[in-house]
Amino acid sequence: MEKIKAGIMGAAGYTGGELLRILINHPDVEIVFANSKSNYNKYIYQVHTDLLGETDLKFSDAISQNIDVIFLCVAHGEAKKILAENIINDSVKIIDLSQDFRYDIQSQHSFIYGLPELNKEQIKTAQYIANPGCFATCIQLALLPLAANLLLKSEVHISATTGSTGAGQSPSATSHFSWRSNNLSIYKPFEHQHLYEINKSIIQLQQSFNTTINFIPHRGNFTRGIFASCYIDSDMNLTDAISMYEAYYAEHPFVFISRENIDLKQVVNTNKCLLYIEKYDNKLLIVSIIDNLLKGASGQAVQNMNLMFGVEETKGLKLKASAF
Repeated sequence: MEKIKAGIMGAAGYTGGELLRILINHPDVEIVFANSKSNYNKYIYQVHTDLLGETDLKFSDAISQNIDVIFLCVAHGEAKKILAENIINDSVKIIDLSQDFRYDIQSQHSFIYGLPELNKEQIKTAQYIANPGCFATCIQLALLPLAANLLLKSEVHISATTGSTGAGQSPSATSHFSWRSNNLSIYKPFEHQHLYEINKSIIQLQQSFNTTINFIPHRGNFTRGIFASCYIDSDMNLTDAISMYEAYYAEHPFVFISRENIDLKQVVNTNKCLLYIEKYDNKLLIVSIIDNLLKGASGQAVQNMNLMFGVEETKGLKLKASAF
């Protein structure tokens, strides 16, 4: 097959950089342009210094029309502006990594919510994809099998911690090293913006769901990854719960059920989600871990691209965990 011609908007940021790292080594992709107005005409390796020797591509300040797919790795609110202010050929597939099209926003484009473990068949025929949020991805993968079996009948309790890269590349008081190091804090308790996505996906599988999801997000003192602990009231025994999860994810190549307790470094630098399930009296505990920049953003975007173009789903995404 001819190589997929890809363009990246916002290629100088964290998610743009991760996309470049993946697509440079994807056997079926040619990067046509990597857009960054603030870094126009710089070599990519001058910003993403680990890519020295990997590419001689320079950042552009324009959108080429000679592409098959465009990734929007821009700040929330910017994706809508890009589509409103630029003419993009109708044949070009769009994968938006911001939150602009995850919600019921009216536009001339019809976006599919790009969680493959929920909407794989729709993604295969989609023209426009709204890539899920990182917290949303991690938490949904913990809950989808329960929703698919109509078992979310009580309140859901979630505590989840994300690394500093989840706050984006622009510096802020709470992402500064001297504040973040050896520190821990909560933010947006019970009202994080990803709750909308999570609720919407659960209702897609379990229309009767009408209970509360209690979500407490934490800022961690590490750079990448999300560690989420979720629990519900449940009469199900552990053996049946594990079997249910394994059955749900049997056809999904990036989600794995671990029989041993898990730790975050098992997934950092990969597109995997690992789940660990335990039973305590009448409580079912599900631990879910992902890399927020990969399965929570750029890796999932490439997974969606593979599905949209009929490429093997794992292509370009067989990445090694940092492990230690």
